[in-house]
Amino acid sequence: MAIHLVGETIDAKRAHLLAQTGELVQLVRGVYVNHDANAEAAILGHAVRIAHYLYPTAYLSSASAVLLAPTPDGRLFISGKRNQRTRLRSLEIVQNQAPPHPATASAVIGDDLGELRVDVSSPRQRFLEAFRLRSEHASAVTTEMRTQMMVRLVEEHGSPQAVADAVWTLARENEWYREGEAAERFLLAQPGLSRPQVNKAAFSLLVAWHGDVLGRLRHDGFEWRWEPQRRSAPVLVRETTPGKLPAFIESLLPEGWLAKVLHERDERDALRRGRRYMSNIAIVESLEELAALPVDILITPLAAFTDAGRFTGRYAGPARGDIEETLEQNLARMFTHAETPRLSGVQIKAPMSLGADGTLVAAIDQPFTHILKPTGTAGFEALPIVEWLCLEFGRAVGFDVPAAALIEMPNGMPPALVVERFDIRRGADDQRRLALEDFCSILDLPATAKYDGTIERMAKGLRPLSTEPEADLDILFRRALFAWLIADGDMHLKNLAMLKAVAAGAKEFTSVRFAPLYDAVTTRVFPGVGGDHMALKLNGKDDRLSPQDFLALARSIGLPAGKAEAALTEVAARLLECAASLLLPDFVGRSDSAKSMRNKVITIVTERATAFRR
Repeated sequence: MAIHLVGETIDAKRAHLLAQTGELVQLVRGVYVNHDANAEAAILGHAVRIAHYLYPTAYLSSASAVLLAPTPDGRLFISGKRNQRTRLRSLEIVQNQAPPHPATASAVIGDDLGELRVDVSSPRQRFLEAFRLRSEHASAVTTEMRTQMMVRLVEEHGSPQAVADAVWTLARENEWYREGEAAERFLLAQPGLSRPQVNKAAFSLLVAWHGDVLGRLRHDGFEWRWEPQRRSAPVLVRETTPGKLPAFIESLLPEGWLAKVLHERDERDALRRGRRYMSNIAIVESLEELAALPVDILITPLAAFTDAGRFTGRYAGPARGDIEETLEQNLARMFTHAETPRLSGVQIKAPMSLGADGTLVAAIDQPFTHILKPTGTAGFEALPIVEWLCLEFGRAVGFDVPAAALIEMPNGMPPALVVERFDIRRGADDQRRLALEDFCSILDLPATAKYDGTIERMAKGLRPLSTEPEADLDILFRRALFAWLIADGDMHLKNLAMLKAVAAGAKEFTSVRFAPLYDAVTTRVFPGVGGDHMALKLNGKDDRLSPQDFLALARSIGLPAGKAEAALTEVAARLLECAASLLLPDFVGRSDSAKSMRNKVITIVTERATAFRR
């Protein structure tokens, strides 16, 4: 038995004891899975049973009333007392408010635990649900499903007009007048009499992951629609708000500097002009375009060309021109090519490819394996140096940190930072498929809301997704502590993510874990942000944090007090030890300005870590 439900298949005391010993993993309150089970498969295989357990008075509705199962993209639709949603790994239970006088019927669902009787929307009601306005429940019902429902109702009532009369009776009872009108138009329409005019602004794009098509993204000139493929891969993309670009796709789009230099008017423009994105995602118009794109696989590790923090290979990427051309202008010119991978984040950065001979080139038509972060402007010239220091601090603390090195740039430019991608396969023999999902996407928030979350809200979104939730809650706690101790005021929801991996041929994620550390910077050393606060609040605060605030955070997210105490002691001690010995690479350390910036970072970290030493 892979799934356990407290009060039905196991008692609460036994479930708690087995979870304490690690034999069971809690997904949500009252729902557990065996530690060695394929949790993704178990959840999807028992989706209706889990939904019925969590929401016993709700009934299956919309597409799920037709399928008696989740949709291909992992959504299970129910109707009940209120609007709410619950996400468990690749399953999302989407509940909307039921009408005052629903028409339901009983259905039998079978799974590994036996048969279960549940209420579902009646054929008349699910047909009306397909025409609800601006409703995720309605958008999940495909045209094919609508037609099948119509055929079924006509068989029952005898004619389209008789169906319309029966549907109108239910619509009036629930004051679903617009839904009744739309359903009647659909029933009485005579196909083939006239051909509708086509909006030439409409278009559709294929979304592929590791070369496999996940679905089709359409825009009709007014709104977006996501049409997933039949389930051949784990669910990455979900349409959670009808008409809007799915959050996972939005999280891939350029922002900040890159959005400015691309001069793209909107999401439509951005998606039609770019093809390659992070997380091994390609968005193209045709299969021919998809086949022509290079595959992002790490062949040459950065460590092979790094010595004491310095890149020892040959930099052959964009540089400052001889005649008043800036590095920024030359970087911008890279992105005129549709094949150049698009990057999110406000910082200036460029996709690069590291060859077997140690040559680092722009990844225009090459595998995208590394990210170049050049110097900033207006007081942020030392940004690559500060980020390198913070990544080294993270390594010392014990976080998983990607390989990184400082590059001596040509034409007298300040050093740049090169960071190795951790969301791509490592070598030709690596058959995994990988994806990175940031917490804006996980929490279904737009990129503009990346500063609006809290650490507690992140923990709530993390627990049902992670394949090792207790370990990842500990990492989240340590990451929040680390951000405070290094004075990182930019640890927002797009700078924190989950790394998803699936084995070759599998249809479910085999690992969903907290992603390695990236974009960590001591922001307080830069002009204008000397009083920078935490980007995300914890325990209701974003400044003047104490050990007690972090212990309160631990209680809120369900992290045992002993683990929280150990983290406070360990992180502070390791930072102090690292701060006492951390030096810049020789070619950087010769600069007085670089040494000054290093000393500022060390001073802040030492002061804060000392205050937390226990």
